[in-house]
Amino acid sequence: MAVFTAHASAASAAVPTGVGVVLNAPIVDLAPTPDGHGYWEVASDGGIFAFGNAQFYGSTGSVQLNKPIVGMQSTPDGHGYWEVAADGGVFAFGDARFFGSTAANHLSQTIVGIESTPDGGGYWVVASDGDVFAFGDAQFYGSASGMSPTSPIVGMTSTPDGHGYWEAAANGSVFAFGDAKFAGSGPSGSPVVGISASGAGYRLVALDGGVFAFGGATFYGSTGGQSLNSAVVGMASTKDGYLTVAFDGGIFAFGTAGFYGSLGGSTVYSPPAPVAAAAGVGITDFQHAAWDKVNICEEGGRWNVDGSNFSGGLGFSHANWAQFNTFGYPADAAYATPDQQIRVAVAFATHYWGDPNAAPDQNGCGHGY
Repeated sequence: MAVFTAHASAASAAVPTGVGVVLNAPIVDLAPTPDGHGYWEVASDGGIFAFGNAQFYGSTGSVQLNKPIVGMQSTPDGHGYWEVAADGGVFAFGDARFFGSTAANHLSQTIVGIESTPDGGGYWVVASDGDVFAFGDAQFYGSASGMSPTSPIVGMTSTPDGHGYWEAAANGSVFAFGDAKFAGSGPSGSPVVGISASGAGYRLVALDGGVFAFGGATFYGSTGGQSLNSAVVGMASTKDGYLTVAFDGGIFAFGTAGFYGSLGGSTVYSPPAPVAAAAGVGITDFQHAAWDKVNICEEGGRWNVDGSNFSGGLGFSHANWAQFNTFGYPADAAYATPDQQIRVAVAFATHYWGDPNAAPDQNGCGHGY
């Protein structure tokens, strides 16, 4: 993936956009610079895109990864950053130091995020089942493992002193550990995709960009209820504001957070459909909508989840994916497009339920297809 670095040089200058840009992989996270005058976006292939005063220090964009990148964090001085992959592999750039990873571990579920300690001397990585792994000077204060059996954990954020942290689930549930205080959960019906600390409180962001503030965190606005080109995938706090990012790289700035350009309007490269799947394998609008709801319930809107037991946005077991993927799609559901995953789900439903239009109810889905 090419590196796109942009800087706002004058108030009248047009800020960069992603219109006409074709990304090799979707954007999955962002991180602001310490002074809030810039930010990075990271794609699932590890490609880094820098805006404002954010500097490029390297990426995995040209590296063959075992698993896709799912998150990033910057160092306290903004002169480096970490990327984390779905298997817990950690990649350090600039002045970011490598303190360890879970890449060699046998994980129950995929890693979904990374959080650094306040001094940059360590970090935590968190899995979708709530497991927390601490490295460097990061301390383990507990985890949400087993606390959210029906909704995956989507991220974590630490308290200002680093002596605690919160975890958030896709259904809005929040779990507090160490000196972190529980201040509330997100409303039902708004699939949460990220959490970000603000002082002693925190904010949750939903798939539509809706923001929910708790524990003294200030609400500055959101895109909730608006029509977006792409779903929101994450958020990050600045001193007196916050940023949200969509999977096409669109950036939304609130409070005093500055907007310095984005990849909004970009498209993600989609390889041509395999010849074996070209004829008579389309999915209907009804099937698409039904399985989109399952994706939100299963994985909080993420489609590139890659766990040791289940993969993709619909929680396919590796055995079922291998059995029903007769179309020449990627061997791992996490690397298939959403439409490809839904097509395999339709084949699964036809075989097991005798109905190509069958799909679990949004509120009753269960991991294990």
